[in-house]
Amino acid sequence: MILAGDIGGTKTVLALLDRQADGTLSCLQEQTFASGEFQTFEEILDLFLTDTPTVASACFGIAGPVVNQRCQTTNLPWLLDGEQLKARLGTDRVKLLNDLEAMAIGMLHLQEQDFVELNPNAEPQTGNIAVIAAGTGLGEAMLHWDGEQYHPIATEGGHCDFAPQNPQQDQLLTFLRGRYPAHVSCERILSGIGFSNIYDFLVQTRFAPPCPAVPAPANASGVDRNALISRLGVDDEDPLCRETVRLFAELYGAEAGNLALKAFATGGVFIGGGIGPKIRSVLESGEFIQAFVAKGRFQPMLAKLSVKLALNPRTPLLGAMHYFAAQ
Repeated sequence: MILAGDIGGTKTVLALLDRQADGTLSCLQEQTFASGEFQTFEEILDLFLTDTPTVASACFGIAGPVVNQRCQTTNLPWLLDGEQLKARLGTDRVKLLNDLEAMAIGMLHLQEQDFVELNPNAEPQTGNIAVIAAGTGLGEAMLHWDGEQYHPIATEGGHCDFAPQNPQQDQLLTFLRGRYPAHVSCERILSGIGFSNIYDFLVQTRFAPPCPAVPAPANASGVDRNALISRLGVDDEDPLCRETVRLFAELYGAEAGNLALKAFATGGVFIGGGIGPKIRSVLESGEFIQAFVAKGRFQPMLAKLSVKLALNPRTPLLGAMHYFAAQ
């Protein structure tokens, strides 16, 4: 019996699986929990594991840095400890993975129909793969190719410095320094809160009149302001919201290109996370790829890389499922 989990700042998904004689996995139970409604991960675990058989192994992908099999989640007040989970589950086969590390593994188990190619000039190549995912936060990981198989590598690259590339982005950085004086990371822009940050910047610089449907930050209680701005922009219902998602896509492409260079990702780039599929039409419009390849002398290399948007929301869970199944 395999227990797998995708532990995110917004939701936590747990699954219980049985490995068949032929090696395939059969899902016996799967449940989604609103992460913010629980004080600890153990509360969710107790609810999920009521009257279940003995767990032989467990793997959890977690939105946060995993150090010595312990993780303080980035966007939740949870501390997960691998040794404590071993005692709780009664098995030594417990593994904590960074959520993007789990997602990277899951990408290798998706079907072709789960992807959308964003680069019309992509040429099939082998080599390392970069994985980037904007959601509640910004996750980044790598898949190292050793010539025979891939090995996932966790990073916290989403917390690296935001580097503007044009005058508008220069102004955006200045605006964000007012909100985050200690450090402006890419995650402040390329995550759910990024839509509000970019929108408020465009309001301040008077790009267009504020959208009547979008409440001011002080009046946004009970409203998912980020989702509203994103939807209005994708549907082209408001000029300010439309520019917000356009700029978001431009910045997303630039950071994906940065990660591709750092990973030397000749095998391509996978884009995961919950935001990508929701703004798919904007990512396909061309500005994402234009920003992705705009890397000076390395533009010719990046112009040939495959950049695939993953549409399957269960990718991190699939990675956690298959971690022990492959061993």
